[in-house]
Amino acid sequence: MRIVIAKNVLESMLTHLQPFLEKRDNALITSHIFIQTQQNSLQLRATDHEIGLSIASEFVKIQEPGALTANGKKLLDIIKILKEDEITLELIGDMLHVKQKTAKFKLPTFDANEYPTFVSVQGKAKIELDSTQLIRSLKKITPAIDNNNPKFELNGALIDIKKESMNLVATDTRRLAVVSIQRQNEKELALIIPKKAIVEIQKLFVENIEIYYDETYLIIQTAHYQFFTKLINGKFPDYQRIIPTQAKHTLTLQKAPMVEAIKLITTVSNDIKVTFYSDRVVFQSLSDDNNDAQTEWIFDTGLTAPFILAINSRYILDFFGQIDSSDFFMKLNESNQPFVVEADTLKTIIMPIVI
Repeated sequence: MRIVIAKNVLESMLTHLQPFLEKRDNALITSHIFIQTQQNSLQLRATDHEIGLSIASEFVKIQEPGALTANGKKLLDIIKILKEDEITLELIGDMLHVKQKTAKFKLPTFDANEYPTFVSVQGKAKIELDSTQLIRSLKKITPAIDNNNPKFELNGALIDIKKESMNLVATDTRRLAVVSIQRQNEKELALIIPKKAIVEIQKLFVENIEIYYDETYLIIQTAHYQFFTKLINGKFPDYQRIIPTQAKHTLTLQKAPMVEAIKLITTVSNDIKVTFYSDRVVFQSLSDDNNDAQTEWIFDTGLTAPFILAINSRYILDFFGQIDSSDFFMKLNESNQPFVVEADTLKTIIMPIVI
């Protein structure tokens, strides 16, 4: 194989593929990127078996067709230090030669025929969704997805498609984030997508995607990209039972002064006590040491008696970071019971700190 390609094109492709490589063991073929010519285009692939990405580009001069593999990280390191000019990749024997004018590098290759095959969309069902809306919704719930939970189904997000709605759900057991989209669906479906896959989907795709699935895989493809991830095989918690069905107090609050006050307190403590009086909201630090912070916001809450709420600031700031509205709803029952913050299509149920 011998190809000539612009540095910026190759570097961009290799950069996108880095998260899909095996990082722990360079002796494994999955630490390599698969490089193959296909008719008039170049195809690069990377996979660690759990997740994978294939990228195609027509911006290449194919002088001799073929296929090879090379360590993905080392190849990118080489390409990064070269100048903005054309680069030649050539397979000679079992070595990849990388050339640009007087600069020459060699990398060992593995047998390209041993590289893992990619998942195909053939025979898989297609999901008809507004791709832009789906990706925006996944972004809203991503902060609530857990990491390394022994209940492995919590290390992903649920896409719950019902006849008249689509819910995207994530929880780390201290909060539950739900995006609800009202829409008519022909088929009911529930899939749990790993957090790593959700993060990469948001980086790669914006619109005009096709989504396929079976019991094991989810596949997303565009004209130049094909992405796959293994689904999490588990039973997601019954999230609808966790959402409070009624509230003693429903407050309509402004986001900007709440964010300002909470961030001020977080200079001392991430745990905050918020007291809602009839005519103001008082914010105080909850800290084990002698540091203390306090501020207040003059605001008519409409409450007839003070309501005290202790919160982890990160949970509510994550919520604020995912909404576009200037106002939001806060639904309260008792100080030691879960409370709800809600705006746009996003609803987050948060466990308070018991004080």
